[in-house]
Amino acid sequence: MGALKAGDVAPNFALKEDGSDAEKDLASLRGQPVVLYFYPKDDTPGCTTEARDFSCLMPEFEKAGVQVVGVSPDSIKSHGKFRAKHELTVRLASDEDTAIANTYGVWVEKQMYGRSYMGVERATFLIDRVGKIVQIWRSVRVPGHADEVLVAAKSVE
Repeated sequence: MGALKAGDVAPNFALKEDGSDAEKDLASLRGQPVVLYFYPKDDTPGCTTEARDFSCLMPEFEKAGVQVVGVSPDSIKSHGKFRAKHELTVRLASDEDTAIANTYGVWVEKQMYGRSYMGVERATFLIDRVGKIVQIWRSVRVPGHADEVLVAAKSVE
């Protein structure tokens, strides 16, 4: 399978969500646009800023009928601590085995201090009501990103 692109059907998934023992799948969110954003790690500076930004805009996303789900390889327990510490309102889902990150092509080789390792590329997928990918942001820079996604999400039919 090649890299996902706008117009492709978003691959379905089942993930455990913070605050719930039930698994949530993409198909259960059909009928409304979905913002699926992947981030590397709970409680790190960039990821905290991104989660806070999406949380601050949640009333506007909800008013537009858009679901927002943040996904990382962290555990549900880690998500709970992260949410409580920063008073986050955005939904967080756990992809501990990185199966969803792999399916969406965001589990990639990264470099730090001359060392290679596998990790999550910060990326966001905007999915329409019928499950098609409308827009993809890769290698996301956090400042202003949530605002940009909100503008795009408001225009999704």
